[in-house]
Amino acid sequence: MRRWAGLVVVAVAVALIPSCARSDSGTFGEDVVQGLATTSPAPPVTAVPSVPVQQGLAPARVAVPPVRLAIPAIGLTARVVPTGVDSNGEFSVPPSVDEVGWYRFGAGLGEPAGSVVVGGHVDDARSGPGAFHRLGDLTSGDQISLVGQDGTTRAFRVVAKEQVPKKGLDLTPYFSAEGSARLTLFTCGGQFDGTARSYVDNIIVTAVPSG
Repeated sequence: MRRWAGLVVVAVAVALIPSCARSDSGTFGEDVVQGLATTSPAPPVTAVPSVPVQQGLAPARVAVPPVRLAIPAIGLTARVVPTGVDSNGEFSVPPSVDEVGWYRFGAGLGEPAGSVVVGGHVDDARSGPGAFHRLGDLTSGDQISLVGQDGTTRAFRVVAKEQVPKKGLDLTPYFSAEGSARLTLFTCGGQFDGTARSYVDNIIVTAVPSG
């Protein structure tokens, strides 16, 4: 089994708009997410999802990077850029609110197992709504497509959505490179903490291959 080093995670590294509409706190398909447990050690968590990264080594698998994401239900088409962690060990969300980041140390497209993780901004104080501003509006069965660097389009359907507090969140099931193939999308959600300049929750959407 691959050994991973746990990383501390923090909120998206931009000033976010306090008045951003609160995402739906309802959930569906929680049993699907709970069924994605892994034996990998859980990373310590303080905020927005990050994942364990193999220290000092490149990813062992050959992954097809996603380059474009489309979610018709929320009118989203966004460029996907590869990302990892910054110097603080935090998930490195793309600086542009119009782009989303693919965690390159996790699963890539076309792999038989693991979570393809894509994270993005909900909003920004200067730029306004981000690519994932309406992520919380997704419902079960909504379609998602990812175009890979190889030109192939992979289709997914939403099976679960959760709004969960960042504090104490176990991200292992969502970011594991093991288990069934799936797509995990995340952003900030819930109430805005003006003191911390961060939202208190995460919106996490899980989708599985369709077709």
